[in-house]
Amino acid sequence: MIEFPADETGRRSSAAFGRHVVADALRAADPAAAGAAAAETDWRRGYLRHFRALVSAGLTDGYAIASAGLDSVHRRMPVPLDRPEKPFETVTVTGDRAPETEVVLPYGKELLRGDALRQRLDAWVAAGVIEESCAGAVREVIDNPDWLDLSDQRLVAVGAAAEMGPVPAVLGWGGTVVAVDLPAVWGRVSTVPSAGTLIAPVLSGRDPGADLLTEPGAVAHWLDGIDGRLILGNYVYAPGAAYAQLSVAFDALAVHLRARRDDVALAFLATPTDVFAVPPAAVTQSTRRFEARSRRARVTAALSGGHLLQPNYRGEPINDSLVPQQGPNYALAKRIQRWRASVARRDGVVSFAVAPPTWTRSVTSNRLLAAAYAGAHLFDVEIFRPETANRLMALLLVHQIRRPRAAAPLAWPDEAVAAAHGGLWRTAYHPRTALGLAAVRGFLPGAGKGR
Repeated sequence: MIEFPADETGRRSSAAFGRHVVADALRAADPAAAGAAAAETDWRRGYLRHFRALVSAGLTDGYAIASAGLDSVHRRMPVPLDRPEKPFETVTVTGDRAPETEVVLPYGKELLRGDALRQRLDAWVAAGVIEESCAGAVREVIDNPDWLDLSDQRLVAVGAAAEMGPVPAVLGWGGTVVAVDLPAVWGRVSTVPSAGTLIAPVLSGRDPGADLLTEPGAVAHWLDGIDGRLILGNYVYAPGAAYAQLSVAFDALAVHLRARRDDVALAFLATPTDVFAVPPAAVTQSTRRFEARSRRARVTAALSGGHLLQPNYRGEPINDSLVPQQGPNYALAKRIQRWRASVARRDGVVSFAVAPPTWTRSVTSNRLLAAAYAGAHLFDVEIFRPETANRLMALLLVHQIRRPRAAAPLAWPDEAVAAAHGGLWRTAYHPRTALGLAAVRGFLPGAGKGR
């Protein structure tokens, strides 16, 4: 079992772990910011500014911060990957459908393809919902539909049942998916309509699947034996502190496999509710929208004493869309993934993209966040349906595998390539100063879930 490190009293604290890791990462670029993070006494509420500092301090040397953060993670929480006494066997399920050979994107009640899909991409770019580089990548896949045939790859989907994951798309295209998820969700994974091949680990006496938290060594050694080029994708999620533990376990798995094989690409989905260095054009559009805000918005901001409807950008080209309700463990889990993506791109193939805000089960289970999403359209933010978001992200995965890009001189601006942030980067207002108003609208009858 992977556990948080114990302090001198024997207490295991996810907050202390996160605080120390963030401070260690910051120490590589900004000792003063590192000291502030280390001295934070209320990590649960105070983490927000320190996660912003990780981006601000790394605008010129993000790779140093990422490397230091990952070193701290594994020094403080080593993951045992010993060979198991009972190794996994393999179960294989072969699909019976004809493979999809055309790029199709579900959107509302439509299935967009060809010119209709290109028009939707153009509309999203004009509305500030996705970046032009995202639209350009999808257009290139549309023009090269043969790229959808991933028979030369093996997608290792860790968290195979995730709503945001690419498993349905890849199986629909006739690819091979190596599914790693809890045995309890095997029924959800094995019934995905498929033209491809599904492979999973299995132990006698239980459904196929594996627990990365309690069986990391068994998973690592089973994957060692999978033939073919691997795309190791992180689609795991768990509530609370377990999410940080899962990200650490996945990272150890990635390090293990890349050290032993030269045919492992990595894949990650970033959350839009995080802090990013954004393109100048995003700042420009957001600023213009703020300058053109209504009289009612101006009055609301003034009456709130500066708490509501504040500008999205002040000074640095940094978008801070962290949502306090998601908590520091969520923020740390996603940041570990971003660090690995940045570091790994320097010597390997990495698929990384900011995914749009989406109506997933984890969102709808949080009443306030769900209400804020329902009212987000008032602030030029589009919330995606899962079937649209996961297919869009799968198309970006295809592009980034077929047309991999090398590491950029600056790590953090490189994360903005192909981003589908839903509009959070280009809305007029700092998201946390509009979140409450969006939630008020979302609580009203008829708010709905959009397209």
